[in-house]
Amino acid sequence: MSDNVIRRALLSVSDKSGLADLGAALAARGVELVSTGGTAKALRDAGLAVKDVSELTGFPEMMDGRVKTLHPTVHGGLLALRDNPEHVAAMEAHGIGTIDLVVVNLYPFEATVAKGASREEVIENIDIGGPSMVRSAAKNHGFVTILTDPADYATLIEEMEANGGATTQAFRTRMAGKAYARTAAYDAAIASWFAFSPAASDEPTLFPETLPLAFKRADTLRYGENPHQSAAIYVPQVAGTAGVPQAEQLQGKELSYNNLNDADAALDLAAEFAGQEPAVVIVKHANPCGVAQGRSLLAAWEAALACDSVSAFGGIVAVNTELDAATAEAISAIFTEVVIAPSVSAEAREIFAKKKNLRLLECGALPNPRRGGLALKTIAGGVLIQSRDNGAIGPDDLKVVTKRAPTEQELKDCLFAWTVARHVKSNAIVYAKDGATAGIGAGQMNRRDSARIAAIKAKEAAETHGWDAPRTVGSAVASDAFFPFADGLISAAEAGATAVIQPGGSIRDDEVIAAADEAGLAMVFTRMRHFRH
Repeated sequence: MSDNVIRRALLSVSDKSGLADLGAALAARGVELVSTGGTAKALRDAGLAVKDVSELTGFPEMMDGRVKTLHPTVHGGLLALRDNPEHVAAMEAHGIGTIDLVVVNLYPFEATVAKGASREEVIENIDIGGPSMVRSAAKNHGFVTILTDPADYATLIEEMEANGGATTQAFRTRMAGKAYARTAAYDAAIASWFAFSPAASDEPTLFPETLPLAFKRADTLRYGENPHQSAAIYVPQVAGTAGVPQAEQLQGKELSYNNLNDADAALDLAAEFAGQEPAVVIVKHANPCGVAQGRSLLAAWEAALACDSVSAFGGIVAVNTELDAATAEAISAIFTEVVIAPSVSAEAREIFAKKKNLRLLECGALPNPRRGGLALKTIAGGVLIQSRDNGAIGPDDLKVVTKRAPTEQELKDCLFAWTVARHVKSNAIVYAKDGATAGIGAGQMNRRDSARIAAIKAKEAAETHGWDAPRTVGSAVASDAFFPFADGLISAAEAGATAVIQPGGSIRDDEVIAAADEAGLAMVFTRMRHFRH
């Protein structure tokens, strides 16, 4: 068996970071450097002696570099089993020398797609020779070391220094696994582009026969939803919409699984108000517990908090505009796990710095709530996949179904309540008044109970703040799906709601409309529902 000492290395990289230092370290150990095109030039520019692959194969690079390493001299040197006499004899008969180390990172296909390049440029950035060498070297990891990530260069040199110029089987096995993961992700990115991109196909589809997905681990987490569960966060291999994973954490403890999940829910709802009046979203266990808009961010915070100050304790806060000092001071007055904003003023940062455990995130631009994409849910034996719920309605989409039409303010509150309701777990009922939630009922098994729970919360808020009446009085109420019976609507009327927005479509719509008319309510149908499970 080979002693696994690295004597010859083949280097061909798109990402040249760390290349010169690696080449120098290998050359210092007497390793022969073989390389291609731009990689060879970069090594020579660093003062290193390099043999071109064409010298090894006897064939020049051709077809604009498309053909250079696809040759038996290269792949024979990679795939030969060094302890197999027939393989050794074949190498000797055909003048094939062993290649002990391959350093390859692939053409930047993902980055090329992300920058919106033309179809022709994207196609030219599909690497062929690179993945072939990676797979050959990784398959023969009993003898060959494969590196696909510049982050591993230093570890390689440490391995060689500790093992007399050789690498250990454990290291080669680990690098081989990493190499196959890289080529799998690379191929998945290419397949995804062909399936989903209008630039690649005249008939892009959401649901190809085989769904290629590629994600890269961004971090491991302390634990999952519960301490006995393990967890990690992955991000798409191809850059897309930026969200919580891409936000800059300015301070605070490590983000947990639940922090990330709740912060995503809060940011997604805050994004609904991008470019509008200042808005504050408070989330607890992935459900909004208070949402409001105001003339100032502080006013929006105070109105959102008043909706359910009990649930807000230990919650997640997202805002739609720069976080200022006054709002930071107010948020700091209660225990808050995470605050996320497009930007944070220097004064606000100083205020939050006193709360060392509070996690403060700056996300930059808000994500587009109308963006496309897929939503995935694992089930036993499979994965459920659907397009994102990016549906939206405006005033012109509404149908007045009651004798009384909503007033201008009622209509405004209806649309605000509807915006919040689409982010609340079903069955969802949201009361809203003057641009603020008055009560939220989430995740119940029937709609009537959601309406009652939301009203109870509003009544408790009135008692807490000493209001004359709950804010459900004179409010608009949104239901994420139709009222199957009149009881839920009657509960809303009993809570003081004067206007209703709901999808409609029940076989008992006439009964529900009649109940609304009897109670003097104005009701509009959206003809779009927003179940959220």
